[in-house]
Amino acid sequence: MQRNAERGIAVVVALMTMMLMMALGAALVLITSSETISAANFRAGHEAFYAADAVLERALADLRSISDWTSVIGGGTQSTFTDGSPAGTRTLVDGSTIDLTQLTNVANCQKPTTCTNADIAATTSERPWGLNNPRWTLYAYGRLADSLGAATVSSPFYVLAFVGDDPSENDGDPTRDGVSVGGLGNPGLGRLLVRAEAFGPRSAHRVIEALVDRIDTAVPGASTEIRVLSWREVR
Repeated sequence: MQRNAERGIAVVVALMTMMLMMALGAALVLITSSETISAANFRAGHEAFYAADAVLERALADLRSISDWTSVIGGGTQSTFTDGSPAGTRTLVDGSTIDLTQLTNVANCQKPTTCTNADIAATTSERPWGLNNPRWTLYAYGRLADSLGAATVSSPFYVLAFVGDDPSENDGDPTRDGVSVGGLGNPGLGRLLVRAEAFGPRSAHRVIEALVDRIDTAVPGASTEIRVLSWREVR
């Protein structure tokens, strides 16, 4: 009887040991998988940041050749980097979609539905300038892989750049570039806000904004120089 009891205890001990080893193995697999996912998300986030910075530079390259930024702010002039109408959906490489119209609305009034004038002019912590809040207009957009034309860019990201009037202006009209008020001049004349966004795998999304101004050169026919006055990462 004692030997049978010992055999029974041995079986129980063996089963408990096996269950413990299985639990440890499952925990190691879970930890490894979590670390792999975290590393992939971290990498995608960094790639999104550089993709947003790339489309910002691409937009500035086109803006150098435009002397009238009012036409840009109003949507009358677009970048040479576009992939069709500045509205509707686009499909990303992972099969997910984004809607350009909704993204424009979110930038302007933090909601995907149509923004009213009151929505855009509302004073918020992110847009505290009231009537001078920028009215974001889609300027450059498309797959980053197509941003340099014939040159090859290996990237799964879709990028877009909005332009808007400098909110430091005092004319209360974000649809045009600086008009003098009362003969006192306008601090935002010749300045532009550019908002760059990148979307990619694993829901990667980054947003950066830059305030730029134009420096006219003394050389006839030369391109306008653009200087970045400030820069921030929004998301």
